[in-house]
Amino acid sequence: MVKLNLGEQLQRLREEKNLSREELAQAMNVSRQAVYKWENNKGYPDIENLIKLSDLYNVTLDELIKGDRSFQKKIVIDQKKNKIEDLSDPGFVIGIILVFVGLFLNLGAFSAGVTILGFLTMFFYDDLKKTFWTIKKDFKEER
Repeated sequence: MVKLNLGEQLQRLREEKNLSREELAQAMNVSRQAVYKWENNKGYPDIENLIKLSDLYNVTLDELIKGDRSFQKKIVIDQKKNKIEDLSDPGFVIGIILVFVGLFLNLGAFSAGVTILGFLTMFFYDDLKKTFWTIKKDFKEER
């Protein structure tokens, strides 16, 4: 059995469903150009769109991507991430500072709150940052 790359696989599946690129783009809520790029290996769908495609074509994600080694390499989960990089993460640094301030300043309940805020910052920094930027964006749109 000949393994098709992702683009060839997507084009074959679309043609089997008798869909035009435009129809697929509308069903996927993407541009026709995005579908063109996927089918011609000039770009790859993100994981959400891969899931939508697998549902639409009634195939597994494995069936979609198994034949395309170059695409598989792009999906690599960052297992090689250096532990030192984790320690230099801004959320970790800010969180550790807040924890130490909370632990070593004797300010009663305020110290406990600062310590808890430090731990929350260490673990949820990226989520807090995304929330902040979303709120800021929404605030600008209201003006």
